[in-house]
Amino acid sequence: MHITILTTGSRGDIQPYLALGLGLRQAGHCVQVATHLPFEALVRNHGLAFAPVAGDMQALLSGEDGQKLLESGDNPIASIRQFAKAAETSMTAMLNDFWSACQHTDVIISSITTTAGYDIAEKLNIPFFLSSLLPITANSDFPFPTTPPGLRLGRIYNALTYPLIGQILWQTFRTSINRWRQSVLELPAVGLFSEPFRRMEQAQIPILYGYSTTVIPKPANWCDRHHVTGYWFLDAAADFLPLADLVNFLAAGSLPICIGFGSMTGSDPATTTEIVLAALEQTGQRGILLSGWGGIGQMALPDTVFQLEAVPHDWLFPRVSAVVHHGGAGTTAAGLRAGVPAIVIPFFSDQPFWGDRLAKLGVAPQPIPKKTLTVERLTTALQAVTADLTMQSRAATIGEKIRAENGVQAAVAVIEHYLKNY
Repeated sequence: MHITILTTGSRGDIQPYLALGLGLRQAGHCVQVATHLPFEALVRNHGLAFAPVAGDMQALLSGEDGQKLLESGDNPIASIRQFAKAAETSMTAMLNDFWSACQHTDVIISSITTTAGYDIAEKLNIPFFLSSLLPITANSDFPFPTTPPGLRLGRIYNALTYPLIGQILWQTFRTSINRWRQSVLELPAVGLFSEPFRRMEQAQIPILYGYSTTVIPKPANWCDRHHVTGYWFLDAAADFLPLADLVNFLAAGSLPICIGFGSMTGSDPATTTEIVLAALEQTGQRGILLSGWGGIGQMALPDTVFQLEAVPHDWLFPRVSAVVHHGGAGTTAAGLRAGVPAIVIPFFSDQPFWGDRLAKLGVAPQPIPKKTLTVERLTTALQAVTADLTMQSRAATIGEKIRAENGVQAAVAVIEHYLKNY
């Protein structure tokens, strides 16, 4: 069958869907990934068809509105408002690109940032799957992942955060989406309180969760349509060759600490880098800095620190003693699979949730919000991850469990089961 995957965001958001697409292709399906143009080469180099979608997350986060988004921290309302403001210029174009990409397809798989795929599936009368790298189905075990994890207000509060966030999202984008539904899809407008996640639950749409039950156990109230498959890892190519200088650096001393903030640009990367270097010096640790999209600044480095833009996490993380990162779902997953402790410095959105989750698992100290990052706090965290043998043992055990899973294979099996009975 011809399957179209709709997904948007940063590279860490896109890669799991490439892994899922490869699994579906290996099962005999024709797979197309519709996402932002900067990822065209990444998609095509993995042998998958590509369809362009308006928007550029790196450009968005680098702009004034994007910086305000990063500074919104764990305030979900502020995050949604800032994201809407930053993305408003490309919203209509994105919706139209989704529609164009899905012409002549048989199945649509959407990430939670592309729920308009459900509207398209409604119009085309074809099977639809919702997918997510974080839990979005209501439950009383924990609140919606973009709410402040430090609020411990009980199970009723936890359950209520899901429809609340869903409604805030829907009210933010409802006018644009309904206008598009009516003018392009020729479908009626959706009601004031009919937010997408609620509509999908009522329609009994299957949801694929690309994370491990080792990290987040499946809530008791979730039903058989909520499939926690395990992580969808996109591994480095079999012929990947790291930089010789990097290999030499790794061999020249003790296991280093890896520090990188992925797609988080940050308003002052130079100060962040100074904090990182000072903490490494005070703890006597070697470091590898991944500059990513600019969260780490460019400056003179001591011989004990090596810097590069990026390297496959599945190759590097098993070769370091700990990972300092922003708490993105993809980086969190890679660190867990490597079996090494983490220090999470969350910027916004679901990143505080993942930092809190790792601390609860005992594989990381309490997260350090980016706004509160200091040399002293990072130094204390580095001392913990390098000296706490219990933390290191827990991380290794969880890594073994995750490496034993095959999330892509499980997800493909779920998809094919539904398609056979559609």
